[in-house]
Amino acid sequence: MTSSSSPSQDTKRLAHAYPEGLRADALMEEDVAWSYEIDGDRDGDQFDRTERAALRRVVGLSTELEDVTEVEYRQLRLERVVLVGVWTTGTAQDADNSLAELAALAETAGALVLDGVIQRRDKPDAATYIGSGKAAELRDIVIETGADTVICDGELSPGQLIQLEDIVKVKVIDRTALILDIFAQHAKSREGKAQVALAQMQYMLPRLRGWGQSLSRQMGGGRGGLATRGPGETKIETDRRRIREKMAKMRREIAEMKTGREIKRQERRRNKVPSVAIAGYTNAGKSSLLNRLTGAGVLVENALFATLDPTVRRAETPSGRLYTLVDTVGFVRHLPHHLVEAFRSTMEEVGDSDLILHVVDGSHPNPEEQLAAVREVIRDVGATDVPEIVVVNKADAADPLVLQRLLRVEKRSIAVSARTGQGIEELLGLIDDELPRPSVEIEALVPYTHGKLVARAHTEGEVISEEHTAEGTLLKVRVHEELAADLAPYVPVSAA
Repeated sequence: MTSSSSPSQDTKRLAHAYPEGLRADALMEEDVAWSYEIDGDRDGDQFDRTERAALRRVVGLSTELEDVTEVEYRQLRLERVVLVGVWTTGTAQDADNSLAELAALAETAGALVLDGVIQRRDKPDAATYIGSGKAAELRDIVIETGADTVICDGELSPGQLIQLEDIVKVKVIDRTALILDIFAQHAKSREGKAQVALAQMQYMLPRLRGWGQSLSRQMGGGRGGLATRGPGETKIETDRRRIREKMAKMRREIAEMKTGREIKRQERRRNKVPSVAIAGYTNAGKSSLLNRLTGAGVLVENALFATLDPTVRRAETPSGRLYTLVDTVGFVRHLPHHLVEAFRSTMEEVGDSDLILHVVDGSHPNPEEQLAAVREVIRDVGATDVPEIVVVNKADAADPLVLQRLLRVEKRSIAVSARTGQGIEELLGLIDDELPRPSVEIEALVPYTHGKLVARAHTEGEVISEEHTAEGTLLKVRVHEELAADLAPYVPVSAA
């Protein structure tokens, strides 16, 4: 065990209660149901908020009854956790922000955060993540607070997980397992559940373990008789084989579901409907913005990863052009690579879009970090060539100096508030300007017997002028080459 008299090397104890703005406070409130006063102006119908809130009426874990006949009065206790992080780079404020985000993740998963500690090291300890001496101190904190779980702000190797659990004597999980648990709670669609299940199995496969001698029992070997000869297979090997088989089956199912989404995407391409993807950090306000722009009624909540399943809604620009808005899964720092791989087919919506609305929380202590984390994932899915508009949300709650800094650094950016509607009209105009326009401008006199061409001009192109004459509809439009070829026979001779 090593020790140092330097304050930077000592364990830094955090406050039992984080600052108000850094916690997922809505998760700890008893009544989180939709209310018009709070949500009516921004969030649409909030179709599944009541259902989500109904699952949170649990405030403790105690099976002690004053009267055994009064079973309904039993209370369940939320999991009590202590957080631990390793500060390797950056400032002390960066380390505090990272642990505060871990606290919000833990509360989103349904845990009660009791305490948090940060250990200053050059790199995480290879054996116990924080070193044996600090692990012993962590054990004392666990006993003092009565915690039953330790959550580490990083991805632990199987060896680190086992050795740290041996010291602290309670369950230890890492950031990756915590995020996977949140995804498992919030996934609602068949594809979302399959993607989360695949990511969980990928994570658990190298961490599989059991108790006692059960994992060393082998079928075969020795003088066992018929059908028992050979080295056999231990139970852990059987479990691993079964998990690999389930993973292969899950990948096939996800590939089939991906085909269905690709067909819908091709239909939109065939109809020349532009696509706008809303991407951004979790809890930045993507769903609120979607509701404000389209009235989609998607669940909006002060929680990390409140919505996981992509939502596609039809919208219209101020000039009358149709396009689709896609609300994608939120990103977070150090997003587990298992999730990036499992959700790759969903994240491809970003790569196939014509424009990305990159939403960032203007009221966050460090919005630049959010921008960097999201752009890293955008690079991973190959969407770096798609035009991007940075939408600084929550402008009504943000520091004006922070807004000015972001708008100055990000050249194509705009400040909005999905809650109050500030800047929404300007954003719609910016989307109209940035969406790709049809390449051919044409004037055609379409007979009334060919009304379908006029309808296609409205849905697939951009109508500059329209006049109804005795011979037919005189259109001046910008359209794609395919529709231009269909309209060519009706171009007036004078215009040709």
